[in-house]
Amino acid sequence: MFTSRNFLSNVADILTQLSNGQLLMVNSRKRNGLILYKRFHAEFAGPGAAVGSFFDLDCERVLPVGNLSLVCPKSPEERQKAYLIRRQWIRLTQQLTDNPLPTQRAQMILNQFDNYFGNEIVAQVPDDAFALLVGVLPQTIAKIRQTSETPYVGDIS
Repeated sequence: MFTSRNFLSNVADILTQLSNGQLLMVNSRKRNGLILYKRFHAEFAGPGAAVGSFFDLDCERVLPVGNLSLVCPKSPEERQKAYLIRRQWIRLTQQLTDNPLPTQRAQMILNQFDNYFGNEIVAQVPDDAFALLVGVLPQTIAKIRQTSETPYVGDIS
């Protein structure tokens, strides 16, 4: 799953690029994305979203979702569009976190990812990643996965 040498090498390369302030964007032609672990939360950058630059200098870890493909924006217009798309992904997550009930936030983030990526990909994402995206405990995500009709694998880390 996420243990191959190639995977670890790619993650290290991505973190290096982010810590150097390089601006990249998630390939908008694929169902893929990047979970960016910050100190106290995580952010999801989906297709078309900008990653890097000054936005992600504080990124501590990354987790590719799907078959990640990062590309360099080719023009100022493409960069601006990528920034706007990143903001849209953040707003989507914010809408989920506006719900005061942790179990509902957990259910909604799992549903969103399942609808977009499918069960097989969602099963590979650790509980702590989802938890940090919507501000719940990893145990809450695990509980929802266990009670859900969709068979999730749970935390792989």
